[in-house]
Amino acid sequence: MEELLEILEGIAPGEDFENCTTLIDDHILDSFAILSLVSEIEDTFDVEVSPAELIPANFNSAKSLWEMICRLKED
Repeated sequence: MEELLEILEGIAPGEDFENCTTLIDDHILDSFAILSLVSEIEDTFDVEVSPAELIPANFNSAKSLWEMICRLKED
């Protein structure tokens, strides 16, 4: 999780990623940030984020992102 928080901080510095649950809803992460985030997640965690995973529910919080990463690592 710490690596994920570092990635998020690099993409959108200064946000409270540990507590925010509206990263998409509040436009903290836009489409360009999501593309960067997906690339970083794939490289860092050695997973493949399929287009089916690119839904707001997976990207609205660090917790939901981490859950997606863990699920992808199991596959």
